[in-house]
Order: sequence, then C-alpha cells, then structure tokens
Amino acid sequence: MESGPPRIQQLPRLWPSRAYYGWAIVFTSFFISIAQVPMYGPVFSVFVKPIEDEFGWSRTTITVAFTVGSLGGALLASVVGPIVDRYGARGVMSVTGLLVTVGLLAIAAMTEPWHFWVAYGVARTVSVAGVGLGTSVAIANWFIRMRGRAIAMRAAGQRTGQAIVPLLILPVLLSLGWRESFVVLGVVAALFITIPSMLFIRRRPEDFGLRPDGDSAPVHPHPNPLPSRERGPGGGTPRAAAPAEYSWTLRQVRATRTLWLLTVGMAAGLSAQIAINVHAVANFEDKGIPQGLAVTVASIFTGVAAVSMMGWGVLVERIHVRYVSMAAMGLFFLAMGVLLVAETYPMAVLFAVLFGLGTGGWTVAQMIMIPNYFGRLHAGSIKGFISPVEGLLGISGPLVAAFVFDTTGSYDAAFVAAAATFAVGCAAFYLAKPLRAPSTIGAAA
Repeated sequence: MESGPPRIQQLPRLWPSRAYYGWAIVFTSFFISIAQVPMYGPVFSVFVKPIEDEFGWSRTTITVAFTVGSLGGALLASVVGPIVDRYGARGVMSVTGLLVTVGLLAIAAMTEPWHFWVAYGVARTVSVAGVGLGTSVAIANWFIRMRGRAIAMRAAGQRTGQAIVPLLILPVLLSLGWRESFVVLGVVAALFITIPSMLFIRRRPEDFGLRPDGDSAPVHPHPNPLPSRERGPGGGTPRAAAPAEYSWTLRQVRATRTLWLLTVGMAAGLSAQIAINVHAVANFEDKGIPQGLAVTVASIFTGVAAVSMMGWGVLVERIHVRYVSMAAMGLFFLAMGVLLVAETYPMAVLFAVLFGLGTGGWTVAQMIMIPNYFGRLHAGSIKGFISPVEGLLGISGPLVAAFVFDTTGSYDAAFVAAAATFAVGCAAFYLAKPLRAPSTIGAAA
C-alpha cells in the first residue's frame, strides 16, 4: 500500500511568516560560523607563540593538534554527509556545538601535548564535519538561483569571525592568558552554535511546501521540482522560479574525471591556504613585527575576505564556479610572492589584502563547488565521499610548514611549496569540465 506524499511540516514561529525561510538558514549559519572560528587557522595561529613560550613545545608538536582535527573532520564528513542529506543538519550541528565547547574548555586545562591533540583535534573534527558541511549543504538545499549570495553570506560569517575574534580575544590573552581565552571562546560556542541550530536549522524547503529561493510551492515535496509561478505558503511574492537543477547521485559521479579533478583542486587549495592561515602570525612575529601588529595581519586578510565575499557570491551566480576558483588560486599565488619578501608591516598588509581577496573567492567557491557541479540533493553524500581523500592530501600543508620551520628556522621553503600548490589547484580546476545533464530531467535515483 502506498503511503502517499510526505507530510508538510510547520516552520518555526520565531521567523516572520511572510519572509522566505531560507534566509533564516543563512542568518543562523552566519552567526554559527562566527562562533566556530577558534577551530580555524587564523585564530589558531594567535595561540601558537603563547603555547610555545609556556611549554617549550616545537611548532610541529603544536600543529599536530590542528592536523589531527583536519584529518578527523575529513573522515567524519564521509559519515555526516549522507546523514545531512537524509535528515538535515539540525541534530548534527547541535551536538557539534556541545563538543566544541567541551574541547575548548579542555584545552584551557591541558598540561601535555596529547591533551592538546585530543581536545583540539576532537573540537576541530566535529566543527569541520558538523558545522562546515552542515551549513553549506543546508543553504545549498534552500537556494538555487541565489545560491551564490546566500553561501557568500554564510562564508562572510566565518571570515568575519576570523577577523574580529583575534582582536576581541587579544585583551584577554594579554591581560589574563591563553587559558582564560579558551574558556571565553568555549562559552561563546555553547551559546551561539547549539541553541541557534536547534531553533532554526531545517532540512529542505520541500519539507515545508516551499521551493528553493522562495519562488513557488509544489503540492507536496518532490525530489527534483520543475519551475512554476504559483504562490506558496511563506514563499513571499510570486516570481519566476529558477531553472530545474539536475542532481547527480554519488554513484553517477564517483567514476568521472571531473569529480577527481575537483578533489585535487580542492585539496591543493585547502593544503596551502590552511598552512598560511596557521603560520602567518608566527611568521611575522619571527620577522620582528610586534605581537599586536602581527595579530592584525590575520584580522586584515580575514576582514578583506569577509568584505569581498558578497561580490564573489554574485559573480559565481553569473560565471561558472571553476573560473572563480581559478581566480582565487591566482590571487593566492601573487600573495605568496609578496609573503616571501615581506619584512615590514606595510608589506605584511599588502600580503594580507591579496591573500584576503583570494580567501574570499576560495571560501565561496569551495562551499558551492559540489552543489553547483552536481546538484543539491546528494551534495552531502558527494562531499562526504571525497572529503577523506581531500583531507588526506589537504592536511599536510600546516604540518609540513611547521616541520620546515623547525628544521631550517624559516618558512621560506614552505611558502614556495604553497605557491606551487596553488598553481596545481588552478590547473586542476581548469581541467574540471562540468558534466552534461541528461536532456530529460527526472527525479534523481
């Protein structure tokens, strides 16, 4: 006996009924992304020198914690991806907030390297797989036509957090210490990840009788809806719907050349970009720039990234994401040339501006890459499938840079390698031609 169409659910009453609910997903993701930034390179880099000074640990030892978290996130994403596709990101992200809080509080009490590796590793693991994958898939599900700007707003939250959190935590770091700083960051994670996730994150618009972008509502949830001009509940003013988006399954794409070229390109960008994120502040401190000014370099490049993201988001709605990715790789390559010769604060600022522009484009592109290439319905599963491979290649960057410094006393060789890696990424994206969808679009299997 057929069970009939799925039951249409009710939207949370906290959101205005006349406003398209997809924007609630975007705004919630924006603030959650700010709260999770202690698990990312620019904020991590602020604590490298203070931890090194207190314990005498090498930078390789310290960076192992970041590497463990990156690898764990890549592996966990393969499990989380299908869960997010089927059930939505709400539960995953709520649990993530609790685990990030516990991890940050544990760091504040650590005394041995393995304490740091476990506490930071677990917190970054769930942050990358839970918040990173969860928010990007959730937004991609609610938007097609305006996906670029929606993802850009979420990404701007992450980069805004990376810009302001080092400056906000600096007074605590200088007056009380790095342990107290992690306690403060843990409290923020509890308040701004778990609670908003429970209240606002939802799976797909079809679950609520809506269509992507707030265009029009189908009679019941449909796996691959066709355009319509009908007005639906909570959908706002009627407007022409986006063209139907074909969703490829993981089984269809995993044997294609395109998927593996994207994996190489994303791994290259991830590896080199995170290496610079993690070590930029310490590099400038080593060159004699005072700690306060060195911290502002991270804030400048993440601030530039945040400001530029809406422009990148609108651009990616007009040109294919592969060209945006190539442009970002080119900006990264130029920034590496400046970084290799930057000995003064003005040169550091020039590096930060170029690197920030590249980071803005790269962040938007890598979040939107999979749904724009392969559709939204299986984006979590596809991203989860490539994440272990992408992660295994990508996590090497920060650890290699730390090893190079501990061995040679300089980051120069690591920065040259990063420049070459960005060039490889650019070539991979150029070769990653989009797949041609079948002429007749039906429900994805």
